[in-house]
Amino acid sequence: MTLLIIAYLGGALTILSPCILPILPFVFARAGQPFVRSTMPMLTGMAATFALVATLAAVGGSWAIRANEYGRLAAIVMLGLFGVSLLSPRFATTLARPVVELGNNLLNASGGGRGTATVKSGLLLGVATGLLWAPCAGPILGLVLTGAALQGANLQTTFLLAAYAAGAASSLAVALLVGGRIFAAMKRSLGLGDRIRQVLGAAVLAGVAVIAFGLDTTLLSRLSYASTASLEQAVLDRLHAKPLGGPSPEVASNEVMTAAADEKQPFRSDLPVEGYAPPLDGAVEWLNSKPLTSEQLRGKVVLVDFWTYSCINCIRTIPYVRAWAEKYADQGLVVIGVHAPEFAFEKKIDNVRKAVGDFQIGYPVAIDNDYKIWRAFENSYWPAAYLIDAEGQIRYHHFGEGNYGRTEKAIQDLLREAGSQTTASAPVVPDAKGIEAGPDLSNIRSGETYLGYEQAANFASPEGLQADTPHTYSITEPGLNGWGLVGTWTVGKDQAMLDQAGGSITYRFSARDLHLVLGPGADGKSIRFQVKIDGKAPGPDHGSDIDADGNGTVTATRLYQLVRQSGTVTARNFEIRFLDSGVQAYAFTFG
Repeated sequence: MTLLIIAYLGGALTILSPCILPILPFVFARAGQPFVRSTMPMLTGMAATFALVATLAAVGGSWAIRANEYGRLAAIVMLGLFGVSLLSPRFATTLARPVVELGNNLLNASGGGRGTATVKSGLLLGVATGLLWAPCAGPILGLVLTGAALQGANLQTTFLLAAYAAGAASSLAVALLVGGRIFAAMKRSLGLGDRIRQVLGAAVLAGVAVIAFGLDTTLLSRLSYASTASLEQAVLDRLHAKPLGGPSPEVASNEVMTAAADEKQPFRSDLPVEGYAPPLDGAVEWLNSKPLTSEQLRGKVVLVDFWTYSCINCIRTIPYVRAWAEKYADQGLVVIGVHAPEFAFEKKIDNVRKAVGDFQIGYPVAIDNDYKIWRAFENSYWPAAYLIDAEGQIRYHHFGEGNYGRTEKAIQDLLREAGSQTTASAPVVPDAKGIEAGPDLSNIRSGETYLGYEQAANFASPEGLQADTPHTYSITEPGLNGWGLVGTWTVGKDQAMLDQAGGSITYRFSARDLHLVLGPGADGKSIRFQVKIDGKAPGPDHGSDIDADGNGTVTATRLYQLVRQSGTVTARNFEIRFLDSGVQAYAFTFG
């Protein structure tokens, strides 16, 4: 029930997200219509369709991908017709009768029809809207979708997605009731009924264009994260801060207790108690250590770091985690990395063992291939850090990169609380190089992009993405954040595999760094490749895994840094051409 409430509140907050903007014209076209017969069917159709489509996406089959593509295309056509009809009612009368009948149902959304016809038109408009709605995946929707990815399609996933959609529908209903009164007042006082209809028609066409060009999942998504993520995280912290595997402890006082108040009084941190830490059972193997238990760790301060070795955000946190493990080892800190795989190749223990060596990780690493530790902590993020005090209670957590100073201060506080003589000191400043270096946040305009059909977006090859079958692709110059394939490729659920040598991948990006997760084929043979930027050798803009001429080799399945712009960061055309067949490409990331 708590998760349903969280999902509902997350959906309600989408009204504050820029990602809601493209569908607002479809919704406000119902302003002034009867709520029960018109607005409610539309919002119900939108919520039910979104929940169904999002659940099917968890299945991941090629049929589901194709069905979603065809459904979105049909919805774009219908809503485009709707927008043109709002602009010019005369346009509808010039259409052939079968199209007119469909258009009339949509036209009822803007002022015609009663009773059953009004309900049908609202429901049809809601289904079309639900097919096109792509809400930004903030912390709450991310929690739901991560659960779907781990567990597959099931009733719990459907109920949570339905609750999320119902929350969005509720906030839209409130906005529509207010907007309807405003529109009605404008019509009465200013006589602007036809003008309002035309403005709504133009807005509907603008919304259709934004969705058709993929701007709702790129530009608006990046703008949205800053506007709603903090609110969603506050909801999670308030409603989801419960014990994670033990009886409920008393919440620690938020008053700052310092030794200065009484030199004999033990230091007590003001970090709140978030719950008892669950056991670390379930790892399929441990690296750098024998399996560790809660009993062995009692009396120690423990930092549990969830990561996976091809995740760029995780890679950039490793220098800090490594530095903390070295700096505070003698003062009672135990760092444990929990490697929870995102891709199938990350489940291979030899791959993880090699990555641990490459990143010079000396602290214990639990291989959580079955996500048992992940689920025990109710975690949903890579990377994620949890600090456990000497009594086995979780006292601090942080998701994602950043806040390193705050995390280190929490480590120092819990060490002092445990009796260590640790004193406040300057935070670590690791000498991070290559892919471990921090991102240039001020210049990132491109986001993580998956090449497998399950999560692919902004695919620009004119042939369209063909799932699970060899297909020959081509590409002209894509727009910003568009990407495409050239040559014969087979696109699977989470990767694209090159079937014939000479194929390439193109991406129009804007960021200082470009990374691509690549791996050799099933035979494990190395694969040569060459990178070009704006059609030329990268020169001083080459990444750490290629030379100035753009030459590189795929020797293992991992993240490769291919571009690091040395001067002013601008939008560039990236191309990587493979001289051998069999390469598997998984995801682009940027920094």
